Amino acid sequence: MINSRQPGISSKMQAKRMRLRRFHPFTVVAPPMNLYRAKVVLACSALPLLMLGCSGKTESSPATPASGTASPTATPASGAASAPAGGPASVTTVKAQKKDLNVTLKATGTVVPLNVVDVRTQVNSIIKAVHFKEGQFVKAGQLLFTLDTRPDEANVAKAAAQLAKDNVALADAKRQYERAKQLFAQNFISQGSVDTAQALVDGVNATVVADQAALEAAKVSLSYTRIVAPASGRAGAVNVFVGSAVQINVTTLVTITQMDPIGIQFSIPQRNLSDALAALQEGASVKALLADGGGSFKGKLQFVDSAVDASSGAVKAKAVFPNKDNKLWPGAFAEVQQTVSSIPDAVVIPLASIVQGARGTIVYVVEDGKAVLKPIKLVYSEAGEAAVTGVKPGDSVVLDGKQNLRPNVPVVERNKDNKEGKDGKPGADKAPDAKPAASDAAPAAKP
Repeated sequence: MINSRQPGISSKMQAKRMRLRRFHPFTVVAPPMNLYRAKVVLACSALPLLMLGCSGKTESSPATPASGTASPTATPASGAASAPAGGPASVTTVKAQKKDLNVTLKATGTVVPLNVVDVRTQVNSIIKAVHFKEGQFVKAGQLLFTLDTRPDEANVAKAAAQLAKDNVALADAKRQYERAKQLFAQNFISQGSVDTAQALVDGVNATVVADQAALEAAKVSLSYTRIVAPASGRAGAVNVFVGSAVQINVTTLVTITQMDPIGIQFSIPQRNLSDALAALQEGASVKALLADGGGSFKGKLQFVDSAVDASSGAVKAKAVFPNKDNKLWPGAFAEVQQTVSSIPDAVVIPLASIVQGARGTIVYVVEDGKAVLKPIKLVYSEAGEAAVTGVKPGDSVVLDGKQNLRPNVPVVERNKDNKEGKDGKPGADKAPDAKPAASDAAPAAKP
């Protein structure tokens, strides 16, 4: 050992170094350094130990078997969770049926009255009395309004007086004519005088006929002061009151709308025109449905227009319905349904089982436990059912789960009453099988 004293080192430090070399011959004692360098060296020495403690790993040999045991246990857990993805697809199927399917034409129509009358006056006068109430149902011939009758009554009296006057003149002319004939027979007057008397009688007689016509005209004008209902129906709002002045064909007094029977006007597509015309000749029934559960009504097709509307490509039609309860109200919207034809022996499947995609219109049919893709042609659909070609009656058509299918994929049919697991999700009852495998792996890693 070298026992030389280095310059700048105290005797105490030199003695300490000598003791260290005595007990640890291979220890190299570094020269003294300042406080800052000592802190840096201490921090760098403690860093590996700190990292080892945070990692949670031990260098003991028994940890290796524990980790090796945990790995095989965790692997089956992941394999159990992914097993359903590689297994057969779960679906529900329905049988294709063969039956007659009615072709029903549906359209949105508007309730329209068969008869609407705007009641107006035919003379210039003043309202004297109103004999009904707004909204009242009136019958044909029922008195509605009374106008001021004084001017027309005076005209009737004047015409009657003129008629009486001319009747007196006619009687005098006839007497003069009789005298003329007697005088002519005695050769006191000429034939010309007799003819003059005859002409006078004829002229006065024509005047009397004119007076009679004038009297009838005055009576007609007088009748206009009594306004009656031209048709049975429901009276609308009264637009005039007692004392109101009305003008000929200008003032609308009230509007009367026929309510029973009533019509529904709708449009028929041009492609269904021939079927609609055939139904019109046969007197086919028409069904109407009001919105929000307002009720259903049965009527008959009454009218099909004689021209196709070029702007819409449809034909106007009208059906008549009995309306004793007044549930069909003018202006209301109603859905009109009419059976125009029937498809006999059609192959019918649920409309929800049809897939529209890049391959066209297809369905999946289960054959020998596999999903088979079959292209179809949609003939007609109605109320969730579709008449198609391309499948046979009795084929098992996939209804639910078709979105996950590919051609020739193995499938398994699940119960239709239990399409979902306990948690409300498909396959939820299989989840607990994978959880114990993962939970068993966790305790194995603890030793």
